[in-house]
Amino acid sequence: MTVSPTAERPGLRSQRLNQITNEPHTKLDALVKAHAPFETQANFARFVVAQYLFQSELVALYNDAELIKIVPDLAERCRADAAKLDLGDLDTEVPAPVAGAVKSPSKAEALGWLFVSEGSKLGAAFLIKRAVGLGLSDTFGARHLGEPAGGRAEGWKSFTRTLDSLEFSAEEEADVEKGAVDAFVRFTVLLEQAYASAPELA
Repeated sequence: MTVSPTAERPGLRSQRLNQITNEPHTKLDALVKAHAPFETQANFARFVVAQYLFQSELVALYNDAELIKIVPDLAERCRADAAKLDLGDLDTEVPAPVAGAVKSPSKAEALGWLFVSEGSKLGAAFLIKRAVGLGLSDTFGARHLGEPAGGRAEGWKSFTRTLDSLEFSAEEEADVEKGAVDAFVRFTVLLEQAYASAPELA
């Protein structure tokens, strides 16, 4: 019996997105580790710069009326303000925008970006434990890594249940996948930018 190519693709959209973003996700994880954000507060501050840049680029998506019809609590999920407060806690200037931000994506493409942003909250559970070792917490310096209202797991399950239930055309399926991959690529660019622009240490 031969297995058709479609049989190898997971049935749920969220599982497929995890599968197709595995490579850029793995590369990004390695890059984060290479910059050692948890060695010093100064290193961590650069990581927050990247997080702020990424989250601030997604503010328009989190506040989009059409997307809020799909995910009613979307606006409350945005972490740009929390990351901005973290920069203040860490005596780090709010960075200027970096050219190349996502602009007017289709609804499906936007959901791909949000899939990556929301998924990163699961990883934040581990990151905030490391941040505590630097004297930071979800009320000082690492607010953007704090647990969302209602819990990380429930917030993620709620988002993926909604995403998986949507009826998409073939074009929309391609868009949501493009959005998710592009989000990882974009965060990688912003991370490199954040560490490249780090102030020279005296």
